[in-house]
Amino acid sequence: MIKAIVFDLDNTLVDFMAMKRQAIGAAIHAMIDAGLKLTREEVQLRIDKIYKDKGIEFQNVFDQLLYDEFQKVDYKILSAGVIAYRRAREAALVPYPHVYKTLMELVKMGLKLGVVSDAPAKEAWLRLSYLNFHHNFDHVVTFEDTGIRKPDPAPFVKILSLLNVKPHEALMIGDWAERDMVGAAKVGMKTVFARYGDTFGTVETNADYEVNDISELIDIVMNENKIRI
Repeated sequence: MIKAIVFDLDNTLVDFMAMKRQAIGAAIHAMIDAGLKLTREEVQLRIDKIYKDKGIEFQNVFDQLLYDEFQKVDYKILSAGVIAYRRAREAALVPYPHVYKTLMELVKMGLKLGVVSDAPAKEAWLRLSYLNFHHNFDHVVTFEDTGIRKPDPAPFVKILSLLNVKPHEALMIGDWAERDMVGAAKVGMKTVFARYGDTFGTVETNADYEVNDISELIDIVMNENKIRI
């Protein structure tokens, strides 16, 4: 009997990578207009390297870019980039199709909903709140809650404890097979691979289910719980 659904956040509920690309593109354009003497391609390559070294959630990427270039931060250029990034991020931060409807249907079915994300707590909650998702979830576990990233069992054990369900009573849906599917399976959760959010071209997911649209979760739960219409 499935009693809870646990979601990854980025590339499962929201198209994080598309948002990131649009926001970074807008910031690069604004910083060049403000006086950064580099081509768009040069700035993009340097930002990509910083993210590779520091992680995609690194919050001071533009500061680092400017310090690497000038050995100091030019606040005229920095502010232009930050404002452009924020504006573009807000415009591009949208849920995947059918997310709102699916969440509401799952709640109506009496299921508990949770999130497990490797994102920093502040950033995860900002994304959830901006999309008005924060009211839909009973509990959210971020990196700060355990200090350990997926696929370590700790985040999954934490969310199961908060939701007060056993592993076999929960489904985990995510886009990263090596983290979401492996980590959830380690603790005994059933797994759903969000094929629609896959950015790695994953071939073998080893998931119990694969979906091309988040709305397919409804049928999976009905099948697991042997609910007939």
